[in-house]
Amino acid sequence: MIRGFAKNRLRPSVGNPVGGLVVVLLVMASRSVFGFELQAVPLSSAPVIDGVPDEQLWAEAAVVGGLVQIRPGFGEPSSFPTTVKVGVTERALFVAFVLTDPEPRRISAAVTTRDGELDDDDSVGVLLDPFDDDRTGYFFRTNLLGTQQDGRIADNGQTVDTRWDAAWRCAASRTADGWTAEIEVPFEVLRYRAGQDRVWGINFTRTVPRRLETSVWAGPGETEWRVAQFGTLVGLSLPLRETKRLEVIPYGLVTLEEDDDLDYQVGGDLRYRVTGTLGIDLTVNPDFAIIEADVEEINLTRFELFIPEKRPFFLEGLEMFDQRIRQFYSRRIGDISWGTKLSGKVGKTDIAVLGTDGDFNDPDLSDSPHARYAVARLQRGFGSSNVGFLAANRRLDGEDAGSVGLDTTLFFTDTLGLTAQLLRVHGPERDAGLAWFVRPSWDTSTSHFHVRYTNLDADILEDFNAVGFLKDDDRKEFDTALAHTFWISSGPLEKIKIDTNYNRYWSQQDVLHSWELEGEVSFVLRSGWKFEVDYLDEFKLFEKEFRNRRTDLEVGWDSREGHSVAVFAGTGVNFDSDLFLYGLELEWKLSDRWNLSYSLTRLELDPDPELETTVIHVFNTDYYFNPNLLIRFFFQSNSAIDKENVQTLLVWRFLPPFGSLQVAYQRGTSEFGTPSEQGDTLFTKLQWVF
Repeated sequence: MIRGFAKNRLRPSVGNPVGGLVVVLLVMASRSVFGFELQAVPLSSAPVIDGVPDEQLWAEAAVVGGLVQIRPGFGEPSSFPTTVKVGVTERALFVAFVLTDPEPRRISAAVTTRDGELDDDDSVGVLLDPFDDDRTGYFFRTNLLGTQQDGRIADNGQTVDTRWDAAWRCAASRTADGWTAEIEVPFEVLRYRAGQDRVWGINFTRTVPRRLETSVWAGPGETEWRVAQFGTLVGLSLPLRETKRLEVIPYGLVTLEEDDDLDYQVGGDLRYRVTGTLGIDLTVNPDFAIIEADVEEINLTRFELFIPEKRPFFLEGLEMFDQRIRQFYSRRIGDISWGTKLSGKVGKTDIAVLGTDGDFNDPDLSDSPHARYAVARLQRGFGSSNVGFLAANRRLDGEDAGSVGLDTTLFFTDTLGLTAQLLRVHGPERDAGLAWFVRPSWDTSTSHFHVRYTNLDADILEDFNAVGFLKDDDRKEFDTALAHTFWISSGPLEKIKIDTNYNRYWSQQDVLHSWELEGEVSFVLRSGWKFEVDYLDEFKLFEKEFRNRRTDLEVGWDSREGHSVAVFAGTGVNFDSDLFLYGLELEWKLSDRWNLSYSLTRLELDPDPELETTVIHVFNTDYYFNPNLLIRFFFQSNSAIDKENVQTLLVWRFLPPFGSLQVAYQRGTSEFGTPSEQGDTLFTKLQWVF
């Protein structure tokens, strides 16, 4: 099968302008995009996943090629010939890549950590839309080292989440003129509708970092994640028992802390698939002891920082809660004794419902009382657009607090869209307070423009933040941004990027509280050097009026083969203090199995009444004996809060990704912004999958 014009999903009639207008008004996602079609060819047996697709049965597979660039040369044929072979068995989808490279010695392969950023490596991937709904999907990517990156796509590519993990296989191998890769995606790790002659959305992607090139089979689209522009995989015959119905993941944890007794803990997760499209997850006494540390960072604002979630129970389906006014912020929930979650799809409606009993995090309380949390999320798709509903509530000491709201993501064309949200806050502080925003935007592969207006009632912050994340309230806010990337086809200069943003907000009484102008310009050379200048000028009204200004300069070099270093410095005025900020960032590939990273950030303030002058060190190194056996050493310090945190971790995934044995040593607290109080601690955790 070759690239061709074989698919038009919405099919508005070109000859009937009235019909086309009806589609625009009712669906609000009108477009006429020709795509690409691929036949699902049954294989006589399952290939061996060793990274070398030389078995005779690959001759039975469907074959596509002719990838086109999204960047730098939008719509141009890829500079690197790629052949993709696709076949299916009763249990899995198999994809093989044959990747030609005129400079095979320059193939970049540095990322070894699962879900690491594979855009920095030569990599390939398969993207799937099992419901063919033009909005949601999965992706599976790998590099020459066989590193796995998987995740989910939501909102037609506006949300890409790598926190979802599944049990799938891949392998890769170097060749004389490039490299090859094989991917096996078992049907049981996906949610989809069973039956004969099913149609999925599908696309294939390849990145070549030394040219900053990203190319796709079905395209080009504004991004590689734009689900509505995937091609189609037709003729799938999917088993009725398409998923593993019941999965039990128990664990046992032994902890020995300095000056404390030996502690034992058991718990586990249960996953039950009600149907192929709907599942229930239950966790009892989950273990959050051995998770990746929160990395310290500088906060130059007077608002709370958003800290990403890393606890496994909350990660499944978290992409559905990625709103601009975030009604569910799982870090509000402390340690939990139990939790349950229902997630999946019913018809064209995506569902995620979560309930849990967790500690109420309040640093002013010596004992954390328990609170009940409940969150319900629905999203209904039409075309590539959607309308959603979300309700979030915390019950503490008999009182409820949280929010209920509607939101939408609309695509009028491939480049013109709109997001909007309206919600009502409830709670003891400001019941029935409202918050809303509307944001039209225009996006292409090289440009972005948006205008946003947000209205937040006064005194809703405490009730809303019982479950959500809101930095401030009492706002009428205007925001606009314009960004453009210039790709230069010849000469030493490869890319210029310009980005500007203007923000202004008033109180509900029309008192100006802030205006802010930001500008950024960066230059990337073909030699790997990068120069970036950032400028900030802002007015803030708190206890008095402040005028903040800062200019930052960054100079860096990236070999695009696993080695990069950058230095930065900034100076200005921040809340009546002279500011000097400087630092270093280093990433270095020592071998195909060993890499390290280091960052230094130094902040100096004069005067410094809050004692915020600090130096932060963060060091991490990983050594992979194989993709499922690794040892990691991590260190960070923050002088402003007298913090030193050390972690050493050995992980053996004998039933990847969930069945594992972990042995860890930790000193100092790993939570963000928390001084080191924890002594030497040894953890041993065994987790199995049934």
